[in-house]
Amino acid sequence: MVARTPAARSRRGHGLGERAMGRFFLAPSFAFMALIALFPVLYAIGMSLYRIRGFDQDFVGLGNYLDALGDSGFYSAVFNTFVFTVASVSLEFVIGMAFALIMHQAFVGRGLTRVVILVPWVVPTAVAAQVWRYMFDHNPGFVNAVLGTDINWLRDPFWSMVGIISADVWKTAPFVALLLLAGLQTIPRDFYEAARVDGANALQRFWYVTLPLLKPAIVVALLFRTVDALRMFDFAYIFAGYSNSLATLSVYAQRYLIAEPDLGYANALSTITFVIVMLVGLAFISRMGRQVVGEAAPRKEKA
Repeated sequence: MVARTPAARSRRGHGLGERAMGRFFLAPSFAFMALIALFPVLYAIGMSLYRIRGFDQDFVGLGNYLDALGDSGFYSAVFNTFVFTVASVSLEFVIGMAFALIMHQAFVGRGLTRVVILVPWVVPTAVAAQVWRYMFDHNPGFVNAVLGTDINWLRDPFWSMVGIISADVWKTAPFVALLLLAGLQTIPRDFYEAARVDGANALQRFWYVTLPLLKPAIVVALLFRTVDALRMFDFAYIFAGYSNSLATLSVYAQRYLIAEPDLGYANALSTITFVIVMLVGLAFISRMGRQVVGEAAPRKEKA
């Protein structure tokens, strides 16, 4: 048995002391951040257990959640939210990928091209929603004039959803492109040169080189956009107000917070929205974690 020297024991003790001291100084910051993050959630959950009308509060337990499960407007909001999320995120990914590939190329005027592509992202969402609503309005008829149609975009639920998705894709596809561009810039060009020497064409290089190596960036982009789309409020509210035909979960919750005050029910709807967003986020994070671990783990060679 080898005895530890006094110097080794001193270094070991000193190292533990540094880690303990670090935890001691970081603990207040972590506690404060946890309090800031958790308090609104816990407060909303607590309020969702009461029937609140004016100054009257009656404890109803899970009554508000049961009311939501029997509310056709709630199911309409869930349907609208998922239709919007699936359609907008899918289109934003495809368009964002195309933008990222364009911005990644070396050509004259690349800087100006990047600025033009990214401009919609920096426009405030409320401003973009108002501009797009005006363009879709049947009275000026700007979109109808361009397309040669006679559609009442703001009255028909189907076409209103198309308008909301179009506006959101225009606004947010550049953000997806920026995330994917960051991933593209981490791929070594040697891989493309090797694939080109092996006779791979542009499509094959994209499918067998770009996409596999871009998976972590793709997962991050889809995570950010899916979580953001699930709690979308601005476009749906500015386009259609509290109309059940287009209300998302966030709009439907605010309806019972402002327009038809029922704070307990509004907080129950907010809690349900939070749970949905959290579950989707955890699913993406779990998938991303498996991806990172799978790529980092060394392959075992057969003897």
